[in-house]
Amino acid sequence: MKKFDPTTLEIYRALYTSVAEEMGIALRRTSFSPNIKERRDYSCAVFDSSGRVIAQGDHMPVHLGSMPMAVAAALSEVEIGPGDVVALNDPFAGGTHLPDVTLVIGVFAPAGERETRRRGDREKRKAQSLLRPLSQSPHPLFYVANRAHHADIGGATPGSMGLATDVYGEGVRIPPIRIVRDGEMCDDVMKLILANVRSNQERRADFEAQIGSLKTGATRLLEIVERRGRKEASEYASHLISYSARVMRHVIEAIPDGSYEAEDALDDDGISAGEVPIRVRVTVKGDRARVDFTGSSLQVAGALNAVEAITVSAVSYVFRCLIAGDVPASAGLIEPLEVIAPRGTVVNATHPAAVAGGNVETSQRIVDVVFKALAQAIPDRIPAASQGTMNNLTIGGLDPRTGAEFSYYETVAGGMGARPGQDGMSATHTHMTNSLNTPAEALEYAYPLRVRLYRIRKGSGGKGIHKGGDGAIREIETLAPARMSLLSDRRKRAPCGLQGGADGDVGRALIIRRHGRREELTSKGSWDLRPGDRVRIVTPGGGGFGK
Repeated sequence: MKKFDPTTLEIYRALYTSVAEEMGIALRRTSFSPNIKERRDYSCAVFDSSGRVIAQGDHMPVHLGSMPMAVAAALSEVEIGPGDVVALNDPFAGGTHLPDVTLVIGVFAPAGERETRRRGDREKRKAQSLLRPLSQSPHPLFYVANRAHHADIGGATPGSMGLATDVYGEGVRIPPIRIVRDGEMCDDVMKLILANVRSNQERRADFEAQIGSLKTGATRLLEIVERRGRKEASEYASHLISYSARVMRHVIEAIPDGSYEAEDALDDDGISAGEVPIRVRVTVKGDRARVDFTGSSLQVAGALNAVEAITVSAVSYVFRCLIAGDVPASAGLIEPLEVIAPRGTVVNATHPAAVAGGNVETSQRIVDVVFKALAQAIPDRIPAASQGTMNNLTIGGLDPRTGAEFSYYETVAGGMGARPGQDGMSATHTHMTNSLNTPAEALEYAYPLRVRLYRIRKGSGGKGIHKGGDGAIREIETLAPARMSLLSDRRKRAPCGLQGGADGDVGRALIIRRHGRREELTSKGSWDLRPGDRVRIVTPGGGGFGK
């Protein structure tokens, strides 16, 4: 390992992280759908010339841990040249579930670039389109990627989050392919994708926002290279990865050696009534940890199957939570971790399994069970279980105001588990989701929907020395005929308390028909709505901590 200057390392950490953060800001400001603009259901990251992640924005944990696999799949299947943009959402090629579409570009330095800083050259290059380079080096200096959850990507139900029994029923599956080649949009490819999704003009606008975000990232990285030189920029990218690995090894080394086992389960897969168990054994030895999911359920008929990228992402998130303070969010964080997820199980499903809920529900349960195991080793550092579900709600139909299709998607907040030192937060997004709510004003402006009720579910958090956070109640009325889907959990098994703390309350959902009749809903399924019908989502509370 070459020597490095710690101050310069911190400068590069901030520089590369700021690139990812600015990409996110550009995406949010230019996107069209409320799901990206308001809920911020997106993530951005910077990769070195080998495809190793060196920086990530503070975005969606479930995206960030799995995006490196998507970039690796893109690089293995497509030779990315100057001006190319590669898109993919294939869950079996580094993706998570179909609505999450990843775009990747290479960042190329102009041919004949010198290490000196020349203001005239810099301004000239800024003026050139990064997606239409005139003359560039054939080898990229970096890659930048972003992932955004599109409110619809086709499939049998509006919102593409219904209860399909295979991946074909969930929407359009995009293998790593170019949607921009040498700076020119591949119109035939885009036509094919947009012909198979709802609200396709909104989808097109969000794709264009993603491309613009990548251009922003590429611009900033080239500015760093112009100021510091490509050699130093590359070396400190490697230093950041090595430093992250050392920090993670130090954290693992502080955990007592041993094997720690835990088990939890999803309520059901939506097709059959049986629970879906997830088992883990965390083995700590020195500065390395093995996380073994052997014994977990075989992949199921419903949409709760998680692909390997999701499982690795969830494990990475849990261990990153143990790090005090800032650390470069790079590939080094996963180096001391070994994840064993047997193929054909609910934590490493194989084609053609349905996977829409694996990204949003199974990922949450993986986090719960790994934290539960680690609580045996470091009980003073692990929180009680949070709500353990994202309460995915989708509503779609025709907007009578415009005659156009609409697709509304939202995850509904719940209770955070109490922590060893303080109460859990109420009505917040936790763990693998880091999104916001859709403000009532934005929702009602964009869709033929009305928010009738939105409040904290008082008393739903588990009791203890420190109380679990309370869940939320959100009720939405449809003003047009629509199809509604729900993908949720923690309706049977409650979020568990720790160290004698009480469990949080389970969630529930119901439809209040326009004539007043109430229908209790299962946690997963699809229903037809008429104008005046209301959907009420009651989310779980977090577990309490301590007697």
